[in-house]
Amino acid sequence: MNIQRIGVIGDGAMGTLCALILSGNKFSVQMWGRDPQRVAGMAANHENAQYLPGVKLPAEVSFTSQLHELVTMSDVIICAVPTQHIRSVLQSSVRQPASATPVVSVAKGIENASLLCPTDIIAEIWPHVQIGCISGPAIAHEIAAGLPATIVAASKDDQLLSLMHQMFTASHLRVYSNSDLHGVELAGATKNIIAIAAGILDGMAAGTNAKASLMTRGLVEISRLGMALGANAETFSGLAGMGDLITTCFAPHGRNRRFGQLIGTGLSASEAIAQSSGVVEGMPTTQSVVDIAQRLGIEMPISEGLYEVLFHAAKPRDAITKLMSRQPRYEGLSNDRRGASPFTKA
Repeated sequence: MNIQRIGVIGDGAMGTLCALILSGNKFSVQMWGRDPQRVAGMAANHENAQYLPGVKLPAEVSFTSQLHELVTMSDVIICAVPTQHIRSVLQSSVRQPASATPVVSVAKGIENASLLCPTDIIAEIWPHVQIGCISGPAIAHEIAAGLPATIVAASKDDQLLSLMHQMFTASHLRVYSNSDLHGVELAGATKNIIAIAAGILDGMAAGTNAKASLMTRGLVEISRLGMALGANAETFSGLAGMGDLITTCFAPHGRNRRFGQLIGTGLSASEAIAQSSGVVEGMPTTQSVVDIAQRLGIEMPISEGLYEVLFHAAKPRDAITKLMSRQPRYEGLSNDRRGASPFTKA
């Protein structure tokens, strides 16, 4: 495919990082932002001072607040809008992309109203496009600084997988492919729930043992949900699952972990949101995941405990006590209990 121009919808940290990587690979890139004043500032300084300060964007990047212009003029579209706003932003465009235009999501979340992943939302609004996503451990300012990293390109279309590899591969950025599109998206969304919980433990100074236990059991929990929804188990043990989970739970400036840390120090969820910069995707995702789990009868005690803290003002210490006092059980995903045992199913 001959790519002349790539459009990036969204001017947050990930959208800016995508523009930086793609322009570094000699693609012509146009970024869209909702606020004309902010867009004008980025155009004047070639820098996103709010979300990726100190990183200069090259001349190959242009800027617009006219979404229909980007949608109709782009050979490839990157959707870097927070999950809860994808539908309204795309629907605000008076025009649609040309047929079979590749659209690649870099959002991580599950829409509250529909319980859909980002690529499903895109497919509902633009049913004639090709769909893929980029996920995995990707701290924006680290990659922008040239530090080594790996990411996952996911799509059910092999040609789009090859295209995403071409678009995003750089000397310090290695791209792996995965055909489990929804598994990769679910892993990227649900790890933010565990990251908030990890931040709460950090804020409470609960210790390394507690955090390791949370991450391990959290991975089992989100894998169980993913498999119930048709994802591959191995996706959750790879970069999109375990890799992204580790990164998000330990990144000092990660929004979800930092948000949880504020709650762990005694703030309410609303107070912590007020002190957070950018969108904390894990909060609405927690609501969506608990809704899905209840509908499907899937046991997700960590997510349910966090939901009580975030939406019903439960005390974090009480949520931990409830988790620690649950019945003994086998470790792992399998419900196969070979031989007699007093323990309940996993």
